[in-house]
Amino acid sequence: MSLRTSRRQLLVAESELNRQQLEGDLAALKTEVSLLANRAKSLGMIMSSAVALTAGLAATRPGAPSPAAGKPSRVRTILKVAGLLSTFWLAWRSQSRAQPDR
Repeated sequence: MSLRTSRRQLLVAESELNRQQLEGDLAALKTEVSLLANRAKSLGMIMSSAVALTAGLAATRPGAPSPAAGKPSRVRTILKVAGLLSTFWLAWRSQSRAQPDR
């Protein structure tokens, strides 16, 4: 066996080992991305529930007269915006769940 042939065989063996290691690394990366996506979905669900709860509480809270005539308080405005955002978030989330995975 010549030196050139044995060197080629070593390079092919090294290439195969690198390919197998890359496949393992990609499988581990896929698992980590999947876990991260699940955590993000859970966090999104918690956040949308908290926003909906806050908006619901704000809607049922008896209105106190505002200090300035006709000008709503900033807290009330923020809560209304939060309620609107939760509505959009829930609609978007239900549409994204209705679509099949790609």
